[in-house]
Amino acid sequence: MMDKSDHSPHNILKMTEFRAEVGYSAISQVEAYWEGLRGARLMPKRSEIDPRGIESALEHTFVLERIAPGMARIRIAGSHLSDLMGMEVRGMPLTSLITPPCRRQINDLLEDVCQRPAVCEMRLNAEISVTKPQLDGRLLLMPLKSDLGDVSRILGCLVAQGDIGHTPRRFDVVGAKIRSITAPSTLPIAQKSTPKTLDAPAQAKGFAEPERAFKSHAPRPDVPYLRVVKTDD
Repeated sequence: MMDKSDHSPHNILKMTEFRAEVGYSAISQVEAYWEGLRGARLMPKRSEIDPRGIESALEHTFVLERIAPGMARIRIAGSHLSDLMGMEVRGMPLTSLITPPCRRQINDLLEDVCQRPAVCEMRLNAEISVTKPQLDGRLLLMPLKSDLGDVSRILGCLVAQGDIGHTPRRFDVVGAKIRSITAPSTLPIAQKSTPKTLDAPAQAKGFAEPERAFKSHAPRPDVPYLRVVKTDD
């Protein structure tokens, strides 16, 4: 657990292991889909996201737009997020789902996802009251490139387990795992050099004329190679 008295970036708990728990398969499916799209690249593009590729996890999936440092609003969201808030969440900031004391942490994590870039997975616990029973969740954030090439979109997945009860439900961040991502390195393939024939003319490139083959100017047999020059001096 984290000390919530001062939520500085250094208070974020970077967990080395998250237990695989029943009920959070949507998190794994969305992450595997994102990994498959990016291939050998640093990250996929927003335009490549096809809902049919994550159909079984679609209600838990959403797309964020980074509008300022540490701030992102929900562009597209599955029905699960609306159920948690008791209203339509499109256009709302992601921090609407987070309790006020933990919003600074979310801002810092959003910057890590876009600027490092990195993949972030969080453990969440919802506030509990008489009308709000225990509710635990997982939140996954992965960077995307926009059509302009900047990292200003995020593919996310939120899964909460338990009775929703009275809405809206907001969550405390109780743990975070951050993984920096890098593109796989590729070595250039060495090109084989083709030996050139000395007497063969070089191939013309573009509008250039082909080079002419070298021709030696040997003396004619009927003309002496050396001449004796006689002077009267």
